[in-house]
Amino acid sequence: MSTTTTNNNPLAARELTWAINPEEVLAEHTKINGPIVRTRFPPEPNGYLHIGHAKSMNMNFKLAFEKLGVEPANRRTIFRYDDTNPEAESAEYIASLERDVRWMGWEPERTTYSSELFQQLFDYAIVLINKGLAYVCDFDKATVEKQRDLASRRAQARNSGKDPDEVAPLDPALIPGPNRNRSVAENLDLFHKMAKGYFKEGQYTLRMKMDLDHSNPNMYDLMAYRIKYVPHPHIGDAWCIYPTYDYTHSICDSLEHIDYSICTLEFETRREPYFWVLWALDLYRPKVYEMSRLNLAYTVLSKRRLLKLVNNGYMRGWDDCRMPTISGLRRRGYTPDIINTFCTGIGATRAMNVVEVEKLSSVARVELGAKSRRCLSALTPVKVKIVEYVGCTAESFDDDANCTYEVQNSPTDETLGCHMLKFTPKCFYVDLSDFGMDNDGGNFYGLTPDQHVGLKYVGANLHVSKLIHDKSSPEKLVEIEAKLDMSEGKPKPKSHISWCPSDSVKCEVRVYNNLFVVPEPSEKWEEELNPQSEIVYPDALVDPSVLEVVEKIEFSPDETGGKNKVTEDMSGGTGRHFQFERLGYFIIDLDSARDAKSGAYELIFNRTVNLREDIPVKAKSATSAKDKEKLDARKAAQAKQLAAKEARLKISPENLFKEADEYKGLYSAFDGDGIPTHDAAGEKLTKSAMKNLKKEQAKHVKQLKVKAMKEGK
Repeated sequence: MSTTTTNNNPLAARELTWAINPEEVLAEHTKINGPIVRTRFPPEPNGYLHIGHAKSMNMNFKLAFEKLGVEPANRRTIFRYDDTNPEAESAEYIASLERDVRWMGWEPERTTYSSELFQQLFDYAIVLINKGLAYVCDFDKATVEKQRDLASRRAQARNSGKDPDEVAPLDPALIPGPNRNRSVAENLDLFHKMAKGYFKEGQYTLRMKMDLDHSNPNMYDLMAYRIKYVPHPHIGDAWCIYPTYDYTHSICDSLEHIDYSICTLEFETRREPYFWVLWALDLYRPKVYEMSRLNLAYTVLSKRRLLKLVNNGYMRGWDDCRMPTISGLRRRGYTPDIINTFCTGIGATRAMNVVEVEKLSSVARVELGAKSRRCLSALTPVKVKIVEYVGCTAESFDDDANCTYEVQNSPTDETLGCHMLKFTPKCFYVDLSDFGMDNDGGNFYGLTPDQHVGLKYVGANLHVSKLIHDKSSPEKLVEIEAKLDMSEGKPKPKSHISWCPSDSVKCEVRVYNNLFVVPEPSEKWEEELNPQSEIVYPDALVDPSVLEVVEKIEFSPDETGGKNKVTEDMSGGTGRHFQFERLGYFIIDLDSARDAKSGAYELIFNRTVNLREDIPVKAKSATSAKDKEKLDARKAAQAKQLAAKEARLKISPENLFKEADEYKGLYSAFDGDGIPTHDAAGEKLTKSAMKNLKKEQAKHVKQLKVKAMKEGK
């Protein structure tokens, strides 16, 4: 049923005879749409949207129209909930999808639900039964798998020029089986009884009578309806049978007069069933285009894995700042402009690749660098007291005019205004990372007992006079007594460090790093989680100018009434963002609170992204044993990953799942190509699991080819 044509349409893909619209059907569609070109964004409400969905939104609401040259006035996109699986869906997910689509700045033509078409879908199922193209089946899951396996082996034999009756003889109990030739009248009776709740879950399904001789396994009589005694989160308990995605999706596209049904490449083999359903029902057939899905380094986008991250307590929730969800990115400080610019930059093609997370970080720096308000901070503050003055006196700082500095909120945008910063020499704070016991052979530019630094905005050099350590913990530095040099002939410092005045605001700062220690997490992904993905500084300080922003934020009472929590900003703007000078870009977190009685703030800041330049590294001698242990552990993990990768490249494709460390002991039986067929306990793997393993093997083959090319073989 495939045809090959030459097509200049930028969204053209593999064509099928089934996909060709009859003239009268196409004429009716053209009459309805006129000059309008319509796409759709159809997520399933079984989790929160993530950055992969952001790429899909960007394509369906914008990029597809640009590729096609459609005038803005003629662009339409429907936001549809593909809500056909009530067991996995919830009202929480439904609400989150709507919220995230709006926050991203997209305006759908309308919002629809597949579930609101359940009656029409049921009626179409009756049509298929009457045409002899659907039947009620009593096969259980295991029997269906056996039937599909037999059909697949016969198709492989035909494709290789062998006699299928010799390689995989027909078993009448499976093909055609006792159900496929059931009469129309009996099928109608059973299907109506399914809808009325006569049978148990799994006792019967409605399957489409497609083609068991086809080379595409997705044509092996896919399920159209199954029995589920589960209320639906959107329409309630009106139904006890639910349509499947494969049956529903193309019909909804057709009824909504979608011009381009855009999905990701894993759905490419579902072209046949997509168009078969519409052909069987004589419905309008949209064009279909598959693009590569977004694969972002050092994270996972599988909803199954994301759900496990939340349910197993690895994350605080779906909006944890380490999650690649839209809500997680929003909480971390990414704006719609950052995410959409990133998605536009990577584009939408059919080429598979892994996108470096640095691309997203670079876009964030450009956006936030121009719009974020500056402030000073110390993540691990160390008290400093000036005990000696050169070129000035202690009394000179009693006059506010001599120690108060006007600081631009943005050095590039005067419209953001300025704030005042007061230097308090009797007590101020610097960050511990800016101090070391030596300069590490000239590689460390911070403050040491023998190396002075400049103080930003003050115009003075700071020299160590005395170090004071905690009596109960001698390794812990608690105070620095120092000399302040403001003389005209003072030596030029190697660097200027930040500082916080005595009246700085105490806060908690959460610094975020990659979620995983490897760029492409494997099947053992839980073991590859980065223990340094979140570093919390509970006693950090920020200069008091941040309160000018905080006091304008709305706080809402929580359930206890004792604290008022920050109200989430859904504007998509940067009003709550800061650049902590020399450290990175930060945003006020939703856990920040204000005491209902005293009005005191409990502020929490999340780091969105670090600055382009590196933060000065502490001298080796100032690195704590705990930090060194963490660093060594991370290096060991990376070395282990590299060694495993090198060892993997010595394994042939057929032995990958037998010899690779991450698969050893997981499987007990394999097919002729080395693909596992049974798990360690002897249980047969599902077709879906085997399909995923075939993809892993294909990826391994590609890696071996790249290695061979590099070695000139």
